[in-house]
Order: sequence, then C-alpha cells, then structure tokens
Amino acid sequence: METEKLFYQDPYLRKFEAVVEECAPWKKGFAVVLDRTCFYPEGGGQPGDRGTLGGVAVTGTREAEGQVLHMTDAPLEPGTRVTGEIDWDRRFDLMQQHSGEHMVSGVIHRIYGYDNVGFHMGSDVITIDFSGLLTEEQLREAEREVNGRIWEDLPVKCWYPDPETLKEIPYRSKKELSGAVRIVEFPGTDICACCGTHVARTGEIGLVRILSVEKFHSGVRVEMAAGRRAYEYLSDIADQNRQVSRILSAKPLETAAAVEAAAAELEAKKQQIYAMEQRQFAAKAEQLRGKGDVLVRMEGLSPDGLRRAAIAIQETCGGRAAVFSGDDAAGYKYAVGHPGGDLRQWVKELNAALSGRGGGKPGFVQGSVSAGWKEITAFFSRQL
Repeated sequence: METEKLFYQDPYLRKFEAVVEECAPWKKGFAVVLDRTCFYPEGGGQPGDRGTLGGVAVTGTREAEGQVLHMTDAPLEPGTRVTGEIDWDRRFDLMQQHSGEHMVSGVIHRIYGYDNVGFHMGSDVITIDFSGLLTEEQLREAEREVNGRIWEDLPVKCWYPDPETLKEIPYRSKKELSGAVRIVEFPGTDICACCGTHVARTGEIGLVRILSVEKFHSGVRVEMAAGRRAYEYLSDIADQNRQVSRILSAKPLETAAAVEAAAAELEAKKQQIYAMEQRQFAAKAEQLRGKGDVLVRMEGLSPDGLRRAAIAIQETCGGRAAVFSGDDAAGYKYAVGHPGGDLRQWVKELNAALSGRGGGKPGFVQGSVSAGWKEITAFFSRQL
C-alpha cells in the first residue's frame, strides 16, 4: 500500500500524526513505513527530509514502490500511532533553493535556449549543468530577470493536468514521462515537470545569486544560492570586504582598485628582489670560480632562488655546486648542479645520510633534509 504523501497536499505542513505500518532493520538503523507522512523522500535532485517520529530521530528518507521509508536510529512498533515533525528550517531552505533553481533554469532556457542537463542540491550551493556556453554577463542578465520576478511575489502553481491538457503545456523535462505528471509553474519564468516541494509565492525565495560559472563538457556548470543561503553568502562577502577595506585604507566600493595597486607594488618588489638575488648569485659564483666541488649556505632562499643560485655557481666552480638554505630547527632545502655529471646515485646517498628527500635530472637535483648544518658539512667533507 502506498504512503499518503501529505507534502504534496500542503508543503508547509510541519507536524502530523500517522500509524506505523512496518519497521525493519536498515544498515545501521531502521526503515519505518507510515500510512501517511509529510517527510519528503529524496528525489528529483532534492534531498530527503529529516526530523523526528515519536521522539526518534529521522536521519533520511527515500521512496520505494510508492512507500516512503523513514531511516531512524531506533525501532518503532508497528501498529502504534506516532507524531512526526520535520526539520522545518532545513525543509524551507531546500524549498527556496529548489524554487530558485527552477526560475534560473527557466529564464536561461527561454533567453538562450539551453537545457538544464544536470542538477545537484548540496549543503552549501546548488550546481546546475547547462547544455551550452554562457558568459558571466549573460548569467548576470538572467539573474537580474529572476530576481525581478521573485520580487513581484507571484503565486507558484503545482498541479497534475489531465493527459489532454498536458499535451498542450510547453513544460521542461529531462526525459519522456508517462502516467500522472506533476507540473510546477512559476508565472512568466518556468513551467517544469517536478516532484519536489516549492514555495507558495516567488517572494518567499527572497533573492537568487549566481556564484560561479565554469566550462563543463560541451556546456557550463553554474553554482548558485537562493534565499537564506544567498543572504548569508553576501553577508560573508561584505564582512570580508570590510576587512580588506580597513587593511588597505580604501572605501568599500574601491577595494578592487586598491588590491590591484597593492598587487602591482608587490610584483615590483618581487622583481627588485629577483634582480638583487641574481647579482648576489653572480658575485658568489665569481668567488667560487675554479674551486671544483663546493658547498654553499645562503640564507632566506626560496626553492626557485636555490635553483638559480646553484645554476649560477655550477657555471663557474668547475665541479658539483651544492647550495643549501634553512636552519637546524626547520631543516634545509637544497639544490645541487653538476653539468655533465650524474647525481642520481649521489643524491640517494645524501638523502639516506641526512634524512632527506628529493631528486631530479642527472645533472641537477633539488630536495630537503632534516639534518643539522654540522651533519651536512660532515657528509660533504667525506665526499671531497
């Protein structure tokens, strides 16, 4: 016998009474079937409801052959009458997200002709896959129209048309449908076959914000948020911008220009440091000209700086040029070059002796060691 689905009669119903018809073990808990329920089962891209049944936690719901299975962490006795209550805050959030997704998909389909070919409602954002390419500006245009429709506070219609009427309705659907088809209509925005729960009026969505877009297969994947999620996201962005504004001493609407200026200044400093390092490496290389195998310790070098230092010194020393940077507490990074040589076996011995890791090409290797400087110098003294 199929479960009576109260969530279709009234998606705002939060509490109800029902009779337990079945209860069976399910994975780490139990699967409970009721004669009636307002718990929406997972489906159509919408997660299942959570809540309580007779004080027992419902951790998830799904549908099987017309019956709604309530996953609980404790058993319920068949034949008993229980009170069920859904997690309304979570349900209403999902209704906002699902309704917002319909309006976005409907507007993009109407303006650009692209289909929604994939949809996932995550715990933080919604992802929608569209069948064609969309620019950020095109998505902003769609977003503006969707929010305009939301603020008109229009009624949302959900119904099961008869087969003849259904043939005349230009509804969206990802696949061919048979039997009773539930249609959800957002006036002027979208008409779609859908089994999910939705808000009664568009104004309850609040707002929609498109967060990102990236190429995905032959189309794009869009991330969006609606309602409370969109508000919280924008609030977090505003908080971050206030911090940036304070740090850069810039007005809130001028932080982007301030960041660009700071980035340009930082890049100029990097170029100055690079040039200074190159002069330092050249001077050290000249000091070690003709010295053969050398061990050099230089302070404050990045892995790239180590590489450039070793390259400069190997050109003049006439042997193996080993450059280390670091300290005994944090360990040392190294770069070793030997033009025409083969350092592969030698670097294995170095790593084994100095608790290191690294490697590279026959004539050039890089890595790090955990040994102190005395151990490093002792190892190299044995190599000379």
